[in-house]
Amino acid sequence: MRIISAAEVEAALDYPSLVERLRQAFRRDIAVPVRHHHDVEVTGGSTATLLLMPAWQVDRHIGVKMVTVFPDNAEKSLPAVMGIYVLVDGKNGSPLALIDGPTLTVKRTAAASALASSYLARPDAERLLMVGTGALAPQLIVAHAAVRPICNVLIWGRNPEKAKRLAKQMNRRDFRVDWTDNLEEAARGAHVISCATLSKEPLIRGDWLQPGQHVDLVGAFRPDMRETDDAVMRRARVFVDTRAGATKEGGDIVQAVDSGALSLDDIAGDLLELTRGERSGRRFYDQITLFKSVGTAIEDLAAAQLVCERY
Repeated sequence: MRIISAAEVEAALDYPSLVERLRQAFRRDIAVPVRHHHDVEVTGGSTATLLLMPAWQVDRHIGVKMVTVFPDNAEKSLPAVMGIYVLVDGKNGSPLALIDGPTLTVKRTAAASALASSYLARPDAERLLMVGTGALAPQLIVAHAAVRPICNVLIWGRNPEKAKRLAKQMNRRDFRVDWTDNLEEAARGAHVISCATLSKEPLIRGDWLQPGQHVDLVGAFRPDMRETDDAVMRRARVFVDTRAGATKEGGDIVQAVDSGALSLDDIAGDLLELTRGERSGRRFYDQITLFKSVGTAIEDLAAAQLVCERY
C-alpha cells in the first residue's frame, strides 16, 4: 500500500487533467451512499465529528474518505478539520493507497467548480473575483483559469492583509492578481465571481450582478450559512453539483427555498446532467448563471484514482 503525501497529491493533480477526469466520472455509474455522520465525545472539550464518505466503481476501485472535525484544535495550534483517503482494489479488496485528505479535497473541490464553469461561464470570461482567502482560494483561481481565459483576478477577504498576501503570492506578468476592499465594485466588474467563505450573512447582492456573469458558490456548506442573497437566486439560472447534497446542505439553496425565492423545480441541472448532455448550460451570452457546490464522493474517488495512476 502506497502512502501519498500532500505534496505528492498537489504535484499529481494538474487542473486540466483533473477537470477532465471529473467530467468522465460524472458520466459513469459510480455508487455514492449517503455519508456517515457521527458525534464523538471529547472529555473536557467540544464534541468532535467523524465523517465517512464512501464511493465505488464496480470492478475498479472502492474509496472512503475519513474526516474528523475537532472544534477545539485551534487552542492546540492544530487544524480543526483533518482527514485521509483510502483507495481499495475493487476486485479483491486489497488496500492500494492512503492519500492525504485535505489536499485531495481542495483540489477536487476547485476542479468541480472549474468543470461547472466550463459549461456555465462565458467562453471569453477574463476577470475573476475571488471572495475568500482560505486554502481553497488559490486553488479556485488556478482551476477557473484552466477552463477560461482568466488573466485579471481581484481577491476580497474580511482580513485585507490576507487578501494582500495572497495577491502578492499569485501575481505574475501574464496573470494579474490584486486585492480589493470594495466588494460591490469588484463584483460588478467581474465575469466570474467565486466565493469560498464560512459566511452566515449574504456577501454578494443580486442588484450588483451584471448580464453574462457566472457565480460560483463553494463555501456555506451548512444550511445556516450563505454567501448570496435571495435576489441572486431570483436572477440566476441555478445549477448544483448534486441535487441531494445541495438541497439539504447548501445554505444558499436551502434558505432561498425556505423564503420562496427559489423552488426545487427552478434548479436547472446538476453536474451529472450537464456532463451527460441531458441539460444545457449557458443558453445565451447575457444570461446570469450560478453553481452551488457542497461536494460529492464521486469527486474524491476520481481524484484519488488519478493520483494513484501517477505514482
